[in-house]
Amino acid sequence: MRIRVARRADLDAIVEIYNQAVASQSTADLDPVTVEGREEWFRLHPAERHPILVAEVEGEILGWASVSGYRRERRALRHTAEIAYYVDAGHRRRKIGSELVREAIRRCPSLGIKTLFAILLEDNRASVGLLESLGFERWGRLPRVADFDGREVGQFYYGLRVG
Repeated sequence: MRIRVARRADLDAIVEIYNQAVASQSTADLDPVTVEGREEWFRLHPAERHPILVAEVEGEILGWASVSGYRRERRALRHTAEIAYYVDAGHRRRKIGSELVREAIRRCPSLGIKTLFAILLEDNRASVGLLESLGFERWGRLPRVADFDGREVGQFYYGLRVG
């Protein structure tokens, strides 16, 4: 498996994998996203500052992770970023997510990132285990903030100081 910076040509696969998470209610989006709707998001992730990484095997994208600026308009937060990661449903439980997050952590010092955090639904036990195994700590909980047509779920904030 090779982990590399995403190219625009990867956006179809990135959207497809993300929409799997939407369908399974593993993310707080209720509606599928489109490639066109993700163009601006992709543009806001330059490789030298806030990369999107993909895990690839023989040309197939198995998962991706994004390192996103946090409250960009507030300069004091410029060394803080949010990580999000998603793995294709047919390739889960193979450490792909862990490798993507590890690579993002490894890159943080050269990106000027000192604090990395993730926001996840509290019933996402796989992500809780993944983050804790990589040294992230639970920094907060927002109870019952996500409403999936009557099923209310909280969110956890997990954080890691890097570099």
